[in-house]
Amino acid sequence: MKRFRGLWHGLAALMLFSSVAGAADIVIGFLVKQPEEQWFQLEWKFADMAGKDFGFEVIKIGVPDGEKTLAAIDNIAANGAQGFVICTPDVKLGPAIVAGARANNLKVLAVDDRFVGADGKDMESVHYLGISAYKIGQEVGKTLMEQMAKRNWDIKDVGLCLVTFDELPTIQDRTDGARDMCIEMGFPESQVYRAPVMQRMEIPTALDATNTLLTRYPNVKHWLIAGGNDSCVLGAVRAMEGRGIAVADAIGVGINGTDCVPELEKANPTSFYGSILLSAREHGYLTSEMMYKWIKDGVEPPLDTRTVGKLITRDTFRRILKDEGITE
Repeated sequence: MKRFRGLWHGLAALMLFSSVAGAADIVIGFLVKQPEEQWFQLEWKFADMAGKDFGFEVIKIGVPDGEKTLAAIDNIAANGAQGFVICTPDVKLGPAIVAGARANNLKVLAVDDRFVGADGKDMESVHYLGISAYKIGQEVGKTLMEQMAKRNWDIKDVGLCLVTFDELPTIQDRTDGARDMCIEMGFPESQVYRAPVMQRMEIPTALDATNTLLTRYPNVKHWLIAGGNDSCVLGAVRAMEGRGIAVADAIGVGINGTDCVPELEKANPTSFYGSILLSAREHGYLTSEMMYKWIKDGVEPPLDTRTVGKLITRDTFRRILKDEGITE
């Protein structure tokens, strides 16, 4: 999309330095696991805004694996950083990231995905800003049930396609929240069907997982679709289209709210009804501001900060994205 053009200039240039007026006394790193994705591009955009507003420099590096993550920590330290914000490529890297930060005398704040320790539990001593994943999943479930009611579907003919990725706790919380809310609002638990994706939550993997599910349940007449992100739901929508399921016989609600914009812009509506828009502004700007104040003024951020989302649909997405500063 044209509006996002310029946010990303090729994966080959994984390290980008923001421009701030004059020499900055404070430098922070902002490391993300998938720099090609719009969500992380937006986090970088808002981190740069914070840098401009407060007068600090941001070093932005893509860290798709553990080796690059640990190298990036050394790199930002060598370039004058006093701390960094990171969305780790693997939550189990938490102890190694903390050790790398300590070795380089850097403060660290995890964003999006929380570190997991060697004992398999969340590293609650590491400062973290993430989403209220379970509550956001509940909002997906509530929206699906409300839309199903408006269409007067006979509930015995409906299946809930849950595109899951339980390897990432925050994603499991999202899909668990959607499932639980649907059940709480009267949806039969026996008609909840899981479509687990492998390795990455992308449209092709979600499409394959959903195709397998549809083969097993060919007699379901109507589908509700929830998943860990927009791509999971879009992949399921594409699979249902490929099976000849009519637009009016499926309802999909995603999570993220940016990867689905081309879908919502289509001249003819698809089964993708809407998405819960997460706040890239808060995840990029607020984390950077927190890190800056921690370094400059010794104001330690809360150990656990959670953000919420907003439902966007074909009717509302342009206004809401503009209000959030994502589009102009």
